[in-house]
Amino acid sequence: MELSASSTSTKKVVVFDYGFGNVRSAERALARAGADVEITRDYDRAMNADGLLVPGVGAFAACMKGLHEARGDWIIDRRLSGGRPVMGICVGMQILFARGIEHGVQTEGLDEWPGSVEPLKADIVPHMGWNTVDAAAGSQLFAGLDADARFYFVHSYAVHDWSLETHNKAMTAPKVTWSTHGKPFVAAVENGALWATQFHPEKSGDAGAQLLTNWIGTL
Repeated sequence: MELSASSTSTKKVVVFDYGFGNVRSAERALARAGADVEITRDYDRAMNADGLLVPGVGAFAACMKGLHEARGDWIIDRRLSGGRPVMGICVGMQILFARGIEHGVQTEGLDEWPGSVEPLKADIVPHMGWNTVDAAAGSQLFAGLDADARFYFVHSYAVHDWSLETHNKAMTAPKVTWSTHGKPFVAAVENGALWATQFHPEKSGDAGAQLLTNWIGTL
């Protein structure tokens, strides 16, 4: 049986370049996973791509400032309102929550999900290195990966409490994946067109490559 052209076409993914995040590593990892990748902050390219990847490193407040200056907040909102896929990585995931609290200072996030990004509740901070996750049942993001697959984390802040509930039976409940460093924290979320990981799939070897391939396969 021949595959249709749409199922065999290479997906276009834009890595959003707003000044925060290792965009080159993300570009290489996405290309390895089979995507046609471009690094840009151009509005039209970011809006028209099959997928938008939002990286992030550093402080929550600084990332939010850079995102606003690049109109990334508006682009993300517009894409999601049209059901167009967006994926956040590390601080690129954290800014999707309602707020971040660093050194006692609260900064508003994009509020796509309720909840606060707070200091890790662990004896050793930052959480730096390889760790396993407890993938959500039915996860597409972690499909094909062993339960003991390890991913690379570098962070001092996380979301410890997930509070978004779906009471409408017509809506698919978000799939939340957890990991533990001291206390459990949110390691990944799959919520309609919006997916995100606290860890760095682009630094997570074959497991990270499989995860990105899974995301690209849904675009």
